[in-house]
Amino acid sequence: MSNHLPKMAHTETDQTPTMRIDKWLWCARFYKTRAIAVEAIHKGHVKVNGTVAKPSKEVRAQDTVELLQAQTPRTVAVLGMAATRGPAPVAQQMYEETADSIRQREVLSEQRRLAPEPANSLQAGRPTKKDRRDMQELRSWNDRWSAQ
Repeated sequence: MSNHLPKMAHTETDQTPTMRIDKWLWCARFYKTRAIAVEAIHKGHVKVNGTVAKPSKEVRAQDTVELLQAQTPRTVAVLGMAATRGPAPVAQQMYEETADSIRQREVLSEQRRLAPEPANSLQAGRPTKKDRRDMQELRSWNDRWSAQ
């Protein structure tokens, strides 16, 4: 039986397994597809060890990945690699989120929860039927100047 799983790359200097950052983000379930992961990388939303990454950047265990996921910043430490995208419990074993990142996510979540509803700030919008009737009443067409 042939094995169709992709092989993880190894660098020439050491035998630490590495993986492309776009594929790792997809396997770790940060993004639903590799294309979305690549798009986030191109927008500059992903940094590896503090530097902006390209999709082909190789990551290895102990690297730090900073990413923006749905307007929420996250910082994770890479713990391992996977040959393919698997179930969520397996994906969660590939990384560990830093304590600062967890704390920051909780603060942002609380701020979003307490933020006022944007629709409540609208003062003027499309006039209602009553508003239109009131405006028509103000424009008294009978009082217009005429040529009589």
